[in-house]
Amino acid sequence: MARLKEAYLKKIVPAMTKEFGYTNPMAVPKVQKISVNIGLGEATGNSKLMDGAVNELSVIAGQRPVINKARKSIAAFKLREGMAIGCSVTLRGDRMYEFLDRLVSVTLPRVRDFRGVSSKSFDGRGNYTLGIKDQLIFPEIDYNKVEKVKGMNISITTTAKTDAEGLALLKQMGMPFRQQ
Repeated sequence: MARLKEAYLKKIVPAMTKEFGYTNPMAVPKVQKISVNIGLGEATGNSKLMDGAVNELSVIAGQRPVINKARKSIAAFKLREGMAIGCSVTLRGDRMYEFLDRLVSVTLPRVRDFRGVSSKSFDGRGNYTLGIKDQLIFPEIDYNKVEKVKGMNISITTTAKTDAEGLALLKQMGMPFRQQ
């Protein structure tokens, strides 16, 4: 069992029950899924960039990503319908807990001048989205094999009803939030 999942069951559920007064342990919010997305608009001109993004995302997430294609043609962006413009992966279960554990304990502390992530990136329903400017902060990525620095979005979907519950859950899981 993943280390973070074990901590969730043994420590976080009782702490959240005490803090928010849940009567049923199944009512305690939990992380449902984590979506990692790399958008590559510049892949319209160079299709080799997409291969690198797919390989890097599969190394980071431990699972093969889906290639996202353009739904509409937009002439101003030199974009045709069906062109590959990004890739994404959705993590659930043990892989999700492993990824979140690595993100919180290894990856985020490697960011230069890191003071914590913003607590204002909640969507109003307890879900959190985090933007990363370059993929080199992940220890799995080999610096020498990177052709272009790519950013990514990481969305953490929880079963929390409010932002306060989502914030408390992610704080308990070790997410380093910035002090406002």
